[in-house]
Amino acid sequence: MTTDLTMLVWSAVLCLILPNVAIGALSSVGGLGWGIGNRDTPFAGGMPAWGARAQRAHANLVENLVVFAALVLAAHVTGRANSWTALGAQLFFWGRVGHAITYIAGLTPWRTLVFGVAIVGEWMIAFQLLFG
Repeated sequence: MTTDLTMLVWSAVLCLILPNVAIGALSSVGGLGWGIGNRDTPFAGGMPAWGARAQRAHANLVENLVVFAALVLAAHVTGRANSWTALGAQLFFWGRVGHAITYIAGLTPWRTLVFGVAIVGEWMIAFQLLFG
């Protein structure tokens, strides 16, 4: 499997992990019984701030993963995958890992900076498709 496709798979795995972080936050407040139950009864205090940030980090990754997947798959199918698209894919993945960590931890402006790293990675792939 190419580096581009490997980074796409790992990005999907990250997308699978993030909702579990938010569920962990809910369970920490509502208790294990509430967490594995139907959650019909709301609990006092609501979601911890870090759990809400985990939910937003997941939603943000879902939005960006669509574009990343389209770019990686287009590069793969057209035979334009190369060292630049591989680097772009790695930047996207590690930028998204950094984004998740800094977002959940509430670290600003680092969250925005590592988000920018991921976006640069996507643009690197797009440029190879458009002009490579």
